[in-house]
Amino acid sequence: MLSLLHIENIAVIEQADIEFSDGLTVLSGETGAGKSIIIDSMGAILGRRTSRDLVRAGASKGFVSAIFNDLPQELTEKLQEYGLDGEEPDSVHIQRQLSADGKTVCRVNMKPVSVSVLRELSPYLINIHGQHDGQKLMDDDYHIEFLDSFAEVGSILAEYQPLYHKLLAMKRQINELERSEHDRLERIDLLSFHLEEIEEADLTDGEEETLTERKHFFDNAGRLARALAEARDALDDEDSGVCTLMEQASNTLLDVGDVSDGLKNIADKAEELKYLVCDLRDAIAEEQGRIEFSPSEQELVESRLDEIYRLEQKYGATIGEVLAYAASCRTELETLQSADERRDALRVEYRQLLSQAKELAQELSRCRKDAAARLEERIVAELSELDMAKVRLAVQVETGTKLTIRGLDTVSFLISVNPGEDLKPLSKVASGGELSRVMLAMKNVLTAREPVGTLIFDEIDTGVSGRAAQKIAKKLKQIGAQKQTLCVTHLPQIAAMGDHHLLISKSVEGERTYTSVVPIADGQRVDEIARMLAGEEITENTRTNAQELLAHAEALKKGTA
Repeated sequence: MLSLLHIENIAVIEQADIEFSDGLTVLSGETGAGKSIIIDSMGAILGRRTSRDLVRAGASKGFVSAIFNDLPQELTEKLQEYGLDGEEPDSVHIQRQLSADGKTVCRVNMKPVSVSVLRELSPYLINIHGQHDGQKLMDDDYHIEFLDSFAEVGSILAEYQPLYHKLLAMKRQINELERSEHDRLERIDLLSFHLEEIEEADLTDGEEETLTERKHFFDNAGRLARALAEARDALDDEDSGVCTLMEQASNTLLDVGDVSDGLKNIADKAEELKYLVCDLRDAIAEEQGRIEFSPSEQELVESRLDEIYRLEQKYGATIGEVLAYAASCRTELETLQSADERRDALRVEYRQLLSQAKELAQELSRCRKDAAARLEERIVAELSELDMAKVRLAVQVETGTKLTIRGLDTVSFLISVNPGEDLKPLSKVASGGELSRVMLAMKNVLTAREPVGTLIFDEIDTGVSGRAAQKIAKKLKQIGAQKQTLCVTHLPQIAAMGDHHLLISKSVEGERTYTSVVPIADGQRVDEIARMLAGEEITENTRTNAQELLAHAEALKKGTA
């Protein structure tokens, strides 16, 4: 059960702390006051997709926090599974921070979690019924989901659907293998040619870099030879080379080195320089030996690089990519060359899986057809209490032969709202008010089995007035006696039936809009219901009518009306 909702900087709500109790709580206010923002805030803590526009203008962050008490056993076990249980075992605190740049931070019992975790917890927290659910009711494709929820076939679907996906994948493989023999042989010839060309080249990783470096050497060999020769001549000339001159200088200084310590140091340095110069000469000579090459070697290097370039133009930008392409050719060739054998094996496996999937699909059909009759009975009973006593409803389950993600069945909800009329699809018969009542009846039937602790009805009164509105109000009160129920409404009949009433109002201060959410009772509640009855001009008569509505609602609650 939702006990507290805290909102900061969400749309026009700067800050609000809203306390909730059990029973039926109604939320009312002028159009545009911010009722939908309350629902959007609840959706945020349930992990629903949010827009950065939800953050209040001028604020960098928005924040929503909710505390739930009296948790269902399933939720307690889920929290323990994720390591999210808090100090109070029967309570959970959920927070979500929204940034103007689109980032979001979620916490459960002060522990950071992903949005997907909030979505996994949401079925145990709140069930929100809004306009989107009404649209689903108009679409036959969603009817099977409603029936499956009532039939509780989730475990069978969880076993069937992976099989279905595997069958699709295997069917694609078989079709690929069943391509025309001509195409298959052509593909084998092409792949074989490519693979043979690459294998004959005998490429190795790193080869291109080594050859490129060698070619660069060849391209610069003449310039290098001249430079080394000139350097060696400068060092090794018999008469004026640096080595000869340095040796003469060293010998001369050695002759006088015993005269003083200073001259000895100079003589030592001269001798050291002589050896360094000689080492330099020898290194240059060695390098000269290295640059000797044969034109045939240069031709081989350039020819090999041309071959590598040609293969890279055809099969990949690098040797690594060419070799990877060759590997993929081998794999595809193995597949194509063993196509008949693999195809036969796949067909056998496919038939086995298909048999298993059909058994599960048939079990789904049996469960659905059994549940359909019970669902019809339950919904019709609910609709009878919603001023649709003459309604006929059929949950039609048609079993085909082709498997789909949901099995073999298609499900349609057919309705006749007036005596003598044939059953027809909901979308073609029911009015807006009738659809609202059908949806409310279905929600009451389906959620009775769910562990969710809080139900929210967002404008369930669409297209409803008069006696039907009173019936819906009474039904919401009955639901509220079983589960905590919140209802955003424009109908005074529903507002009067609430055990608690929250007024949502909007004001403008200093060119900024602010929304407040406050509980009201007694006189304030009379005024709000009078506004819902009459609009802006509230008279004593409308106040009297509002008081009568409240008194009648109170009598209904006590069973005296």
